[in-house]
Amino acid sequence: MAKRVFLIVLDSFGIGAEPDAAAFGDAGTNTLGSIAAHPAFKGGHLTELGLFNIDGVQGGTPAAAPLGSFARLREASAGKDTTIGHWEIAGLLSADPLPTFPNGFPQELLDAFTAKTGYKVLCNKPYSGTDVIRDYGEEHLKTGALIVYTSADSVFQIAANEALVPVEKLYDVCAAARELLVGKYGVGRVIARPFVGDCAANFTRTARRHDYSLVPPQDTMLDALQAAGKQTIGVGKIHDIFAGKGIGETIRTAGNTEGLQVTLELADRDFEGLAFVNLVDFDMLYGHRRDIAGYAAAAAEFNDWLPGFMGKMRPGDILMITADHGCDPGYTKTTDHTREYVPLLIYGDEVRPGVNLHTRYSFATIADTVCKALGVEYCPAGCGVYDEISK
Repeated sequence: MAKRVFLIVLDSFGIGAEPDAAAFGDAGTNTLGSIAAHPAFKGGHLTELGLFNIDGVQGGTPAAAPLGSFARLREASAGKDTTIGHWEIAGLLSADPLPTFPNGFPQELLDAFTAKTGYKVLCNKPYSGTDVIRDYGEEHLKTGALIVYTSADSVFQIAANEALVPVEKLYDVCAAARELLVGKYGVGRVIARPFVGDCAANFTRTARRHDYSLVPPQDTMLDALQAAGKQTIGVGKIHDIFAGKGIGETIRTAGNTEGLQVTLELADRDFEGLAFVNLVDFDMLYGHRRDIAGYAAAAAEFNDWLPGFMGKMRPGDILMITADHGCDPGYTKTTDHTREYVPLLIYGDEVRPGVNLHTRYSFATIADTVCKALGVEYCPAGCGVYDEISK
């Protein structure tokens, strides 16, 4: 039985379009395929773990003797967003997609928002986060109205300049919006998007983003682990995605580099349970901005970090690497997430190397595997693989 599991989500690191991708407007997408040929990409250590041995994965040479076990996971939930992806990883399937608002939010909702917060609204359209502050930031500074926008995802985003609306005040406004956004308006996330600058030429988003998610409607592996007396540590935006439910300790990070450093430090800590890590830069900085070079460089940073972490792993430790959806930086029809398979790489002294687990239907395979590895009873919709990989 394992003592510690380190579950690292490379946010949006898809490995090829799922069979129903066309229904989501994502036929032919492949996040890994778009970055693997770029000169900035380095994947030697990921290759050693079995990344290019996964069914259907192209763009690299399979390892002759992979160090880890590996699988391709297909999403069972009706979505391709962060919330639904992570919930499914944790064992909760979503049969219905969360609501989206391609034409903006209804006026009755905006009127309720203004009545509750005292702020009027600008924009109210699907928009790129960097473009929206460029196009509406100066009007925001002149009028004091908040920039409210959405995307193809189930999100209600609020941008405000820190000089006009202090970050803590913006957080309060987002918390109030979260209270309104329920039922038919129950978006997956309300997101605070603070920015700085005094004109369109220099407006810049800051790292003080904060997400307010729906509370998961059912218990997940996090609750099961806590009930069994195990520790649950959320790194990055994990707390936000689960609205704190099932999270014992939260360590917020400003991006991938800090997230990797925190995970390295956790390897030196004594705990028994799960460290659940999200590395958001893949998605937020590079996927949505369709920045192939940046995405490839972020993958190289993670690849270079791996040996140091693996060298710190103790007997009874398991490393699991996966993703929550795709966000193909080479797909220019949209700037949204893409409906893709995700990888699952599993490594540790208790894990048999070189086991091809092929394609598994449901990200919840992870939840069941984590719980079985830690000796905790949990029965999610996915079928775990621990019995197939344990020595």
